[in-house]
Amino acid sequence: MELPTTGHDPVLLDEVLTGLDPKPGQTIIDCTLGRAGHAKAITQRLAPSGTYVGLDADPRNLEFAQAQLKDAPCIVRLFHANFAELSDVIREVDPAGQGVDGILADLGLSTNQLFDERYGLSFAQDMPLDMRIDPRTPTTAATIVNTMREEDLANLLYRLADERFSRRIARKIADARRVSPINSTEQLADLVRSAIPKRGGAPDKIDPATRTFMALRMAVNDELANLEALLEQAPKALKPGGRLAVISFHSTEDRVVKLAFRSAEQTGLLKVLTKKPLSPADDELARNPRSRSAKLRLVEKC
Repeated sequence: MELPTTGHDPVLLDEVLTGLDPKPGQTIIDCTLGRAGHAKAITQRLAPSGTYVGLDADPRNLEFAQAQLKDAPCIVRLFHANFAELSDVIREVDPAGQGVDGILADLGLSTNQLFDERYGLSFAQDMPLDMRIDPRTPTTAATIVNTMREEDLANLLYRLADERFSRRIARKIADARRVSPINSTEQLADLVRSAIPKRGGAPDKIDPATRTFMALRMAVNDELANLEALLEQAPKALKPGGRLAVISFHSTEDRVVKLAFRSAEQTGLLKVLTKKPLSPADDELARNPRSRSAKLRLVEKC
């Protein structure tokens, strides 16, 4: 399959630029560099003396973004790092501990990751059941599916993706793997679909396997623990008046962000700037339907 030349449309770009308000000379950290969609716009605002710092756990996207930013009009520093490793990056880019002006984290996947079989994330075509974004990650989705206790697997699907048929799905997987290992995305998707009762009427808007695949991806990449680490580290890295912007794509992530921001506001560390999350406008939805579930929350350090 021919992959997109960019691989990712920057979601809520105007809202991010308005919220972070990057200015010449400032330092902005992008914890999820991706395919440099937000980065291209932010670096233009930082020129000529500002610093853009980009992190990404995916070395393929990091290499792509490096090429995209080779002519950026400001200082650019890129790191192969998960955003849970933000503190390590901060020690290198801000050794004096002065603080940075803004931090962005877009928690969504890049389109290229969804359709490249090396990631094993999609059931749109048959792929090896992997799901690792960072090759340093030790556990694949196939390992979880084939070795996790049935009860634990059901709990994982329910906790991470609110999958109400989690026990049926886990039982179907456990029965199938006794016969032979489940090693492809197509195998798994077919099993999940067969476990979910069919309803009459119009077909569902999303594939029945979607929640299971999301939960496994989150588990493989330890996404919630990494997000919690980011939300604990990022406010400390900001200077007073500095801003943190987080874009989430499903309710579990958004709930973690909302509660962390609310707690930090109650302690006087942060001020919440978005009482309700910002969502894409109609023109963005028409241009990029994948953005429909995006939610942006912003805070400012007191």
